[in-house]
Amino acid sequence: MENSLRKTVIILAAGQGTRMKSPLPKVLHPVAGQPMIQYTISALKECQFDDIRVVVGVGENLVRPLMEQQGARCFRQLQQLGTADAVRSAQPENIEGLVLIINGDHPLITKEHVENIIKEFESEQADLAVVTCVLKKPGQFGRIVRHYDQIKAIVEAKDASMDTLKINEVNTGIYVVQAELLHSVLPLIGNSNKQNEFYLTDMVSKSVESGKKVIGIKAPKDVAFGVNSQKELAQATQLKFKKKCEQLMENGVIIIDPRSTYIESSVRVGSGSVIYPGVYLKGLSVVGSFSVLEPNVFLIDSVLHDGVQVRAGSYIEKAVIKSKATVGPYARIRPNTLIEEDAHIGNFVELKNVTFGRGAKAGHLTYLGDAEIGENTNIGCGTITCNYAVDHKKYKTTIGKNVFVGSDTQFIAPVNIGDDAVIGSGSTITKDVPDKALAVARGKQFIKENYTKK
Repeated sequence: MENSLRKTVIILAAGQGTRMKSPLPKVLHPVAGQPMIQYTISALKECQFDDIRVVVGVGENLVRPLMEQQGARCFRQLQQLGTADAVRSAQPENIEGLVLIINGDHPLITKEHVENIIKEFESEQADLAVVTCVLKKPGQFGRIVRHYDQIKAIVEAKDASMDTLKINEVNTGIYVVQAELLHSVLPLIGNSNKQNEFYLTDMVSKSVESGKKVIGIKAPKDVAFGVNSQKELAQATQLKFKKKCEQLMENGVIIIDPRSTYIESSVRVGSGSVIYPGVYLKGLSVVGSFSVLEPNVFLIDSVLHDGVQVRAGSYIEKAVIKSKATVGPYARIRPNTLIEEDAHIGNFVELKNVTFGRGAKAGHLTYLGDAEIGENTNIGCGTITCNYAVDHKKYKTTIGKNVFVGSDTQFIAPVNIGDDAVIGSGSTITKDVPDKALAVARGKQFIKENYTKK
């Protein structure tokens, strides 16, 4: 899109989305982990438009902040009076050059799609282009009416005759128009239809009548895919996940069953890694090469270095796991946790805000919170760092290198355990333990014979 002509995009995002049957604004419904409008605006930003305008209405208080964070300018549509009225709300009278008009519910559109549309429009030197698509089942899409292959009008499905409904070339809801034509034709659009709405589709017939060059640009089915129901939302998500899996497999990632693997577009996975069914990788997660993620692993905004093994059912959030470490099965790794190389976290172990040292082990049934664990330390089964005090503050437990912690030990933070120390099983540690010391803190055992009555 390297051209001196100024380019503006108007994104229509003010609709109710009644068929979604949800209180959430339609364009904010998530597709593969992101609001669907995020895909649209991301593709447009990559195309380097000079001005991105978003028409907001229903759910403005939720849509506007997201769009303004992306550098877009928002314009309010006061009443839901149709698509032409929505475009008027974007103040097109002060736009010059080329204008792209698109709905905010096209999550499958890409930078390449947009660039190809603009390129064809400019090469044809058209005044107005309608982006169309041929579908076997056109459904509720507006139909493209041609005469001797020239576009004459777009007829909305709800206003179409039976013959018109047989047409399978449809309007995608995407237009490219010269700003000067948009200025002149918008005021001519009326609302004489069954819905009493101002249809932007009428821009086509009005432009033809005034002798302007109107063309159709045929696009792939992905461009036509708009989300108007929960069913279509799920379909869009499936397509996004499928595409991501295909991209990863092309780059050497082994995915056992792409149909049951859910990897968001922002995630990176290194070649040689193995992804089992039921895995969900979310957000800014990064998985290195030759790692293995067993079934039903859930990863959020986390970094796994090369050769990490995450066993079945583990949940990892905002953590870093270094090379050759193993986690799980059924481990929970909470935010701000760093697991060093060759460490082992076993089944039903929970870590939160922990630095877990190289070669250290916590085999099973353990909670470590707000703690620092030294390298090659062994944490016995049932160990707990008691980090949360009655004053509602969190306190830290520091355990040194090569420490042996017996099973069923409680550390009452704040407490420091020196290197090479040994903690006897069943201890409740309330005081610091020096290097190489043995600490045992148990109630004294006593035996009373013949206690039980016959």
